[in-house]
Amino acid sequence: MRVSGARTKRKLLGSGVVLSVLLAASTLPGPATATSGGPGPERVLPLGAPGLSETRTTTTLQAGVTLTRIVRGADAPALPWTVEMSIPAGRTSPDPDAPPTALKDRTSAEELVGVLRGGGFDARTEKVTAQAVADYAGGTLGWRVRVGAFDSQSAADAERSRLRAAGHAGAATYTGWDGNAEDRGPWRVDVLTIDPRRFRGSLEASYGADLEQREKTSRLAADRGATAAVNSGFFVLDPRSGAPGDPAGVGVYDGRTLSEPVSGRPALMTGEDGRSRIVRTTWTGHIAGRAGKLPLDGINRVPGLVRNCGGTADDTPTSRPLHDVTCNDEDELVAFTADFGKRTPAGEGAEAVLDSRGLVVELRSPRGGALPEGGGSVQATGDRAEALARLARPGERLRVRTGLLDGHGRPLSTPPSTSILNGGPELVRDGRAHVTAAADGMVHADNPSFFYGWTHKRNPRTLAGIDATGRTVLVTAEGRDTDALGLSIPESAAVARSLGLRDAVNFDGGGSTAMVVNDRLLTDPSDAGGERPVGDALLILGRRD
Repeated sequence: MRVSGARTKRKLLGSGVVLSVLLAASTLPGPATATSGGPGPERVLPLGAPGLSETRTTTTLQAGVTLTRIVRGADAPALPWTVEMSIPAGRTSPDPDAPPTALKDRTSAEELVGVLRGGGFDARTEKVTAQAVADYAGGTLGWRVRVGAFDSQSAADAERSRLRAAGHAGAATYTGWDGNAEDRGPWRVDVLTIDPRRFRGSLEASYGADLEQREKTSRLAADRGATAAVNSGFFVLDPRSGAPGDPAGVGVYDGRTLSEPVSGRPALMTGEDGRSRIVRTTWTGHIAGRAGKLPLDGINRVPGLVRNCGGTADDTPTSRPLHDVTCNDEDELVAFTADFGKRTPAGEGAEAVLDSRGLVVELRSPRGGALPEGGGSVQATGDRAEALARLARPGERLRVRTGLLDGHGRPLSTPPSTSILNGGPELVRDGRAHVTAAADGMVHADNPSFFYGWTHKRNPRTLAGIDATGRTVLVTAEGRDTDALGLSIPESAAVARSLGLRDAVNFDGGGSTAMVVNDRLLTDPSDAGGERPVGDALLILGRRD
């Protein structure tokens, strides 16, 4: 993470038509005309205190595609750093054995403050209140404990070291990331706008050579010669949760469904003509042979591991979406295509190996191994292994059928030009803020600290949506820096609306957030190691000859 007070680099965008505009709240009382095909109605971003300076630079990248760079509050004074403590359960906690977290009940927080003050630390409690969204009432999330106020990260780190030596855990944090409405910034937001009336290229999703390996957004863009690209869907990161790089939700590429949805969660659906829409999907799948048919649990993922949950009724702990949680199912049937990787996952169970015609060429146990050229397989675990063995007889054809369903349970057509990329939560619907944090699994009933860190606090974000004229709009906001505060999820919805979006969804953010323009990474990564390899990206490609 870079935390210097000023940017050390500002990347050039290449040739194009450039228009710079300085905006101030006092001079723009209402909607203004959009600039040079950029995002729009051109209102100041609804971030921070009123009257902040705001600059916009719009560049034409290719016919029908513009990039607008927005900087708000560039001259903002620095805010303090502090140390945010991990709070253990106190004597009156509902669960005395609960692990330490960022938020706790007030009594537990005050107990820790008493201990810290007794050790000579300048500790305090702070009440954390979340605003209401479409399906979550918000209100008091809990109390946090913080120590000191410092003018630099190094000073906060020194205090953290002193706390650690005394047996306490905490992290240095910049108070500008808290999401206070009166903050003065700065914010750095980049907006790609694709106008289908003039756009002659294509919008396509890419996952690289195979699903199970992660690639940087810049590499995915370079491999396809993309004009621009943004990171997109959520994906598996930890091998304990599946195959790293595998989409953690729906993934449709060139019209082929290669990853099943997190049931009912929103996604961006794009077509070759540059038009997009937000969809909520479920799916259906089965295998069929002479002896009957069996329902599928998934596609191209490690059996038994359902990242972000939202699977079938027998999954534990839930069949509903639950973000950043891996649900489990001991008895699964998962289909694999050659897109998954060089080898299918190894483990107990059975696997029917299929050639390019769908004929069973091998029934292997344990499961895992290479696939025939153009072939696939079906893996079974638990009590599904015996059922697969009865159905998948060597030499016989095994048909694998999958299909997506829309929010009304109707088949969703995905012609070859279609891409669908998973996201969540929904941000804007029909021009109004519509944050579906609970439905999409960002509210963890037993862990308010998750909502606090993931939704309430500011982070780097990647957003996608469609405006009233049918233009696709892709947005990145840098964050976790002192000169790029990032956005909370409610702020993301407000920004999307201010950019004129009628419908919008949140993509993967944090260290995954990346925008590439003309083969250059435009966003400054928040990860200490630089640009993060991701599961997939949405590419803006030039006209095909």
